[in-house]
Amino acid sequence: MRLFVAVALPWTVRETLAGLCGGLNGARWTAPENLHLTLRFIGEVRGDVADEIDCALGALRGRRFGLALRGTGVLERNGRGGARAMALWAGIARDDRLDHLQAKIETALQRTGLPADKRRFQPHIALARVDQVAPAALAGWVQAHNLLRSEPVEIDRFILYSSQPGPDQPVYTEEVDYALS
Repeated sequence: MRLFVAVALPWTVRETLAGLCGGLNGARWTAPENLHLTLRFIGEVRGDVADEIDCALGALRGRRFGLALRGTGVLERNGRGGARAMALWAGIARDDRLDHLQAKIETALQRTGLPADKRRFQPHIALARVDQVAPAALAGWVQAHNLLRSEPVEIDRFILYSSQPGPDQPVYTEEVDYALS
């Protein structure tokens, strides 16, 4: 199974983000039903490891938090020839309860034997793959949308998802839902 831990976005947030999607030739936009806030990518695991992950996440206690959109940006990957734009994202305002929950998830997953995630947690929502978009067009889109703001919405759960390749986009399945108090 290919797994990740994420927050499912309320439909109002998905609608706001879906309204931004467009106007970039070559961008591969994320379908509204696939928009989410990844807390931890896990990757491929065996069924017995998935069961251990479920037990570890089920034992967590976390507090509800507010999720508010804040700005847009581009994820770049460094390689030969310099940085290359890979993905377009919508930012999330920092919330201590979100950061605390993500840290607890990371610790719980490491206790199951998974290696530590080497990347620092930067909460964001992936909007599109943009490796085929002209840099000037991408910069213009970000500049036009970088003042994105929303009122916070309460998040009261996080989810363990599985991911399967699909014809156009991956198919995400909610495997287990974990409530926050």
